[in-house]
Amino acid sequence: MRTASFMLSFCLVFPAGTGIALAQEVPAGNTEKVVRVVRVESPPVIDGKLDDAIWQQADVISDFHQTRPGNGAEPSDRTEVYLVYDDNAIYIGARMFDSEPDRIAAPTMRHGQGLGSDDRMVVILDPFNTGRGAYRFETNVNGVRHDAIYNSVDSFDSAWTVIWDSAASVFDNGWTAELEIPFKTLSFDPANETWGFNFGRGIRRRGEEIAWVSRNRTYNASILGLATGLRDMDQGIGLDIVPSVSVSEKRTYTPGDKDLNFEPSLDVYYRVTPSLNASLTFNTDFSATEVDDRQVNLTRFSLFFPEKRDFFLNDSDLFQFGGISFVDNQASTGSNDQNGRPFFSRRLGLSRTGIPVDLKYGGKLSGRVGRWNIGMLVMHQDAFGTVDASNVMVGRVSANVLDESSVGMIFTSGDPGSNLENTAGGVDFRYLNTHLPGGRTLEADAWYQQSDTESLDGDDAAYGISIVSPNNSGLRGGARYKEIQANFNPALGFVTRTNVSDAVADIGYTHYTRGDFLQTVYSGIDVERVSGLDGGGLESQVMLGRLAEFKTTTGDTLNVRYKASKEVITEPFIIYEDNLREVIMPPGTYSFGEKIVSISTAGQRDLSGGLTFNTGDFYTGTRRSIDANVRWRQSRYLQLSMGYEINKIKLPQGNFNTHVASFTTEVNFSSTIYMVNLVQYDTVSEVIGVNARLVWIPTAGQEALIVLNHSMQDEDKDNSFISERNDITAKLSYTFRF
Repeated sequence: MRTASFMLSFCLVFPAGTGIALAQEVPAGNTEKVVRVVRVESPPVIDGKLDDAIWQQADVISDFHQTRPGNGAEPSDRTEVYLVYDDNAIYIGARMFDSEPDRIAAPTMRHGQGLGSDDRMVVILDPFNTGRGAYRFETNVNGVRHDAIYNSVDSFDSAWTVIWDSAASVFDNGWTAELEIPFKTLSFDPANETWGFNFGRGIRRRGEEIAWVSRNRTYNASILGLATGLRDMDQGIGLDIVPSVSVSEKRTYTPGDKDLNFEPSLDVYYRVTPSLNASLTFNTDFSATEVDDRQVNLTRFSLFFPEKRDFFLNDSDLFQFGGISFVDNQASTGSNDQNGRPFFSRRLGLSRTGIPVDLKYGGKLSGRVGRWNIGMLVMHQDAFGTVDASNVMVGRVSANVLDESSVGMIFTSGDPGSNLENTAGGVDFRYLNTHLPGGRTLEADAWYQQSDTESLDGDDAAYGISIVSPNNSGLRGGARYKEIQANFNPALGFVTRTNVSDAVADIGYTHYTRGDFLQTVYSGIDVERVSGLDGGGLESQVMLGRLAEFKTTTGDTLNVRYKASKEVITEPFIIYEDNLREVIMPPGTYSFGEKIVSISTAGQRDLSGGLTFNTGDFYTGTRRSIDANVRWRQSRYLQLSMGYEINKIKLPQGNFNTHVASFTTEVNFSSTIYMVNLVQYDTVSEVIGVNARLVWIPTAGQEALIVLNHSMQDEDKDNSFISERNDITAKLSYTFRF
């Protein structure tokens, strides 16, 4: 895990008229809330007890309301929030009363994990007060730190992480928490005394969400109150130096080989201005990266695996383009959603087969200058196989226009996967209006790209347009359309289907009930249609009827769906193969439907899990599939989970079954020391993979870990597994902050 006061780009337009001093409603005509942040001479002790006399100097925020299940209703229990600051940090304290303190949900013990199953408190800070981007900080009764960065007003990246501190404790009538967020961690303009601020709280057993400011049953980077009075903060000289060292032994068994490596690496982060950041990386180390989840591919197209490496995740919001990454349509596959992305960071440091490739050095520049948002990345990748060493570059610039919208461009140069010359560029416009009547939101995107690849000529463009109203209650819906021409090839992007047009649409309605058991009922329909360009005709069509989706107040769900698919195959493709045989789908037009039922129980329970059952036609045959997972929380110190997916497929061309299994043990010695063991197996690769991680994080910015990866394969399918590889790595990293 990389921790640093890392670069952040917010879309920035400074509002006029701030400066109200007390926690109160703004006068008539303005619906925002305002709290005064009190300056103190000495900081509180961050022990979670909230008993320092300093907190008595703070104004008390207590005017919270429900967003769920009620919309604006009085919370079931009182919440009090306090804000103070000194030269070095802003401090947030919260006292969360609870009439049943022995039922506070706290299954999460280790830092960095999401808190969706926990009673939690949420703090959102927008230091530039634009309503376009923000930091998100969460903690639970265990004092776990979970942070995120909003990469759009309503979507955040939980893999982003920075240096801050938290602590919590239980008292007779609830729990208290304290947060310390250093100013050296945040990008902000010291001349701006007013920040966007919001606070939320979740009470899981009641399905209750509480907020200070909300619209349409939600709160996010665009739904904020104001925190005023912040001045004369110390950002230091804005320099973080993060050296790390790893020692690894890599062993292959056939042929037998062993390699011992000592790898130092260095990351340097420097705040050029309070809102513009630069960084350098040397011999970038990804040994701490989590392994990918196993997937079985039963389609003609590539699967999409998300980025998990901290170095690229920390500033991923800067390179979002055209809204391509944010398709919320469940009829569309993940790879189709991402098709046409001009920049996909997994192209760097990984070969096409997923083998790591050394990144020798690189640099970034990101942040804001006036209303301009800037993201630049340059990397030098080492040679591998027949591919020469290469330099690649990505540049992304956008400008804030209107109240919440932006216009921008992106440019990429280089191909890390071949020796061909490649460039790509594009322009995009994003319209956003989060202040429609009734708390509704409207999003629209339009974009155009063109690539230039050696040996490819013409038909190298792509473009798209979308309009979406992603409301949390009542009617919601949207439509998107994009075309990817035959030779469109952004070498640093993600393209899975070319020479196609792709149209998706969805419409649905969410109803909030008034009962104590059932919270919401959703019903709708999602559709996707992919057609070949130049008269190519239909290639794929999916209609997903989301007939009834129920969610209880405690977070349990039941979904009943029907999926109708149509696939037009012009060339044979291998749908399944092993070392003994191949199952090939011949050309033809195939229409088939599946019935889908899924149920899941809420994660705060000691025993929780989910089950999805599919049954129906599949091409010219049938498919029955079960996807099940279960988690047992023996205590907050020990959790066991297991997942199993099976597909039983019968086709005239041949019957086959696929299995994917995983087993995870998580031992939390404390919130700072934990061990996670993951075992995965699938019958397509016939590989058992073991990933074991022992991690110690004494404080944010310091980390020590030991990682073991071991793989075994059954090539002959005789249930005799032979070891292939074994890697063990020990790594230390430390952040020096100035």
